[in-house]
Amino acid sequence: MTELVGPIHVVGAGLLGTSVGLAAQRAGLEVWLSDVNHEHVRTASGLGAGTPAPPEGAAQLTVVAVPPDHIAEAVVEALERGGVVTDVGSVKSLPLTQIADHASEALLAHYVGSHPMAGSERSGPLAATAALFDGRPWAVTPHTHSSPEAVALVETLAQLCGAEPVRLSPVEHDRAVARTSHLPHLLAVLTAGQLADAQPEHLSLSGQGVRDVTRIAAGDPEMWGQIIRANQAAVSELLLDVQADLGRLVAVLASADVDSLGEILARGVDGTQAIPGKHGGPVIATASVFVSVPDHPGELARLFADVGEIGVNIEDLHIDHDPGRPVGLVELVVQDTAAESLRHSLETREWLTHR
Repeated sequence: MTELVGPIHVVGAGLLGTSVGLAAQRAGLEVWLSDVNHEHVRTASGLGAGTPAPPEGAAQLTVVAVPPDHIAEAVVEALERGGVVTDVGSVKSLPLTQIADHASEALLAHYVGSHPMAGSERSGPLAATAALFDGRPWAVTPHTHSSPEAVALVETLAQLCGAEPVRLSPVEHDRAVARTSHLPHLLAVLTAGQLADAQPEHLSLSGQGVRDVTRIAAGDPEMWGQIIRANQAAVSELLLDVQADLGRLVAVLASADVDSLGEILARGVDGTQAIPGKHGGPVIATASVFVSVPDHPGELARLFADVGEIGVNIEDLHIDHDPGRPVGLVELVVQDTAAESLRHSLETREWLTHR
């Protein structure tokens, strides 16, 4: 692992940039912060993510964490200042082309694109955390002119931040995120858009399912517009596939073709099972245990403490609030072999469970 001794210069003190700063500070490295919004630098510094960048001097590694439309400009400026440069933008091919138009091959040797697969529908430095990248994949996307030393340094940054580096070409990366991130976001947006003009009495029936599907649609429209435009070729190709699937679904419903409808629904199940399991391993068989939890302080903590004492690991959880009662329904997702014993043990501790 190439030694990363710092300083690290974070350009853009938003969610990702401030989180990189916090993670680097956690590892004991000096971090410089800069942002066109000086209030962001002040806030990030107050959180302990670093100190304002000096007017001169080159960092060992510069991390550009600015909006997509401004990545190329910021990367070229950082390359001219010196040191290795990476960016953490969501799209890699278009920025690389733009950077290559304004930087020599000698400077390009010090640039390696990257993209941590972590984030939030929230934005800004106050949403940042040093743990944002822990256990998450971090794509590292060298190009033909990237030096091996620069690639190794960016991979070291990913590991230092607690992430798992995954090496891809810029084109491979953009195709991958179009399928796993950009398309899901757009479909969530379209689904959420159907709720905007819904009658209030209809929305009163909203459950956890619609919240799960639409959560990511709350992301910043300006930021996401830049991301989608930058990756429009890969996203458009997938949208055409979805358009064909929607046409087939409409036709199947019109014809009352039970078998074809079942095939479409089963295809969705296949897709969910194709998603890698925890820590990138195979998907494990799980089952859900539903527990009614009073909406009082300390009840969730008591539930988690009881599950811990019982000795069952929670793989995932969801909370669905009942708008008509002062109670929430907590779905504990556990290994299927542990579900029945967990349900019984919770009932002996006077928890109300449901199947």
